[in-house]
Amino acid sequence: MILGAGQAPGKVILFGEHAVVYGRPALAVPISQVAANAQVESGAPGSGLIIEAIDLAHCFTLAQAPDGDPLAAAVHLALAHLGLEAPDWRLTVHSTIPIASGLGSGAAVSAAIMRALAHAAGQELLPETLSALVYEVEVLYHGTPSGVDNTVIAHGRPVYFVRGHAPQVFPIGRPFRLAIADSGIGSLTKVTVGDVRLGWQRSPERFEKLFDDIGQIVEAARAAIASGEPDRLGPLMDANHELLVEMGVSCPQLDRLVAAARSAGAGGAKLSGGGRGGNMIALVSAETAGPVAEALREAGAVRVIVTPVGEYGRGPTLIHQPGR
Repeated sequence: MILGAGQAPGKVILFGEHAVVYGRPALAVPISQVAANAQVESGAPGSGLIIEAIDLAHCFTLAQAPDGDPLAAAVHLALAHLGLEAPDWRLTVHSTIPIASGLGSGAAVSAAIMRALAHAAGQELLPETLSALVYEVEVLYHGTPSGVDNTVIAHGRPVYFVRGHAPQVFPIGRPFRLAIADSGIGSLTKVTVGDVRLGWQRSPERFEKLFDDIGQIVEAARAAIASGEPDRLGPLMDANHELLVEMGVSCPQLDRLVAAARSAGAGGAKLSGGGRGGNMIALVSAETAGPVAEALREAGAVRVIVTPVGEYGRGPTLIHQPGR
């Protein structure tokens, strides 16, 4: 018998990755095309809580979970918050969010698990509470996470975020479109975040200037979005990408995809997320979406999604995914 279910969207960072770890703002939006889903069913008496991760072909009891397993960590945190001992439940997890691609897979899976467990227990987790719980699991993934993933995924709305401050759902004056391209290279955010920290420790003045410049771009982007002038975002994307290149978190494939998008008519383009793989984003219009998606495919993208931002309730359209 199904006792509860939970879902959480993916996310994409528009502006501010890496600098957000050092107190500068970031903008991020949920992506509903890809999502994590969790379901709780009643189990056999005495079975304990069984966790089945379908995509990873893993199945284990909570009592026998591997040390440091993030799924088990999410379950433990949720049960503790809900005031439950491990019941005889079967938790099944499935996600369409690519792992290590900058779309918030880890945070979304944790959020879906926690929502499903709360639903099964007849309780509700407020977005603020869910975000705080997911953040604790994110530490296992990323070491010193910015807090963006758990915030935007838990709230399910566009978010202006400054670490240490309450997130703000920011207004969108006019919807716009993004093309999101997967480089096909796994991106371990924990590694890039650690490398940026080393760079900052070695050259604090240089990196603080990079962070300041990115912070100014974020503020300009927020103003453009709120005032309904999304065309202003293109040059800001280009400038943000160049700063991330200087920071050392891009890679040849991401730079190739960014160049391909611009050449095909995108208003601007940049990497999104941890970098050195994962995703890049490009500002597109109804007219340029198709040519840009095709150019990204030809440049080696393994998946391209074109999604509206600011039209929530209307799903994005999958433009190209090989084999489908």
